[in-house]
Amino acid sequence: MIIQQEEKFKEVLAKIEGKINEQSFFNKFLELYPEVWKKHKITYSKFTRSKKFGQKIPLPKPEISLRKEIRLFLQKQ
Repeated sequence: MIIQQEEKFKEVLAKIEGKINEQSFFNKFLELYPEVWKKHKITYSKFTRSKKFGQKIPLPKPEISLRKEIRLFLQKQ
């Protein structure tokens, strides 16, 4: 979960030059918000370590979840 995701995505969208697609958006997000990305990955890592052996993880991997959120945001635009 990314705090103030909508505002951050709008800012990223405004800074993208050229063609806007999921990959360019993802790359620009990582460039503008490396600390947010790092925190997102750390949260996922903590969760996977805290799960009990043999249980499935209900959370998608950080890259997959961020790409899904980007895809949904771009569809709304």
